[in-house]
Amino acid sequence: MKKPMVMMMVLMLVALFFAGQGVMMHAKVSPEEAKFHALQNEYFTLAKAERESAATGSELNQKLVEIQNYPSILLELKLVGVGKILTGIFVLLLGILVALIMMPKRLAGIIKETR
Repeated sequence: MKKPMVMMMVLMLVALFFAGQGVMMHAKVSPEEAKFHALQNEYFTLAKAERESAATGSELNQKLVEIQNYPSILLELKLVGVGKILTGIFVLLLGILVALIMMPKRLAGIIKETR
């Protein structure tokens, strides 16, 4: 294969790789949100006095810490997923730009050869 074609294939594979990673990260959001809501329901169904009287380092306090950390995990999955999808789109558009730039040069070379 010619060098430009190999470069184009590599660009397309990189674009698909990033887009695939982003889509997979977004697919993880729904199950993680379900786990988060289940954890919240489990924690907040207990009486407020019971939650506040939990000892430091107890299982109940660990659940609270996990509940407090969950939004950042979900945000990471969403934002990094979108970023990877956009990176894939950017690389794909870069490949199209390279192809459009190469076309006139290759066409000029073919025209010179036929003359």
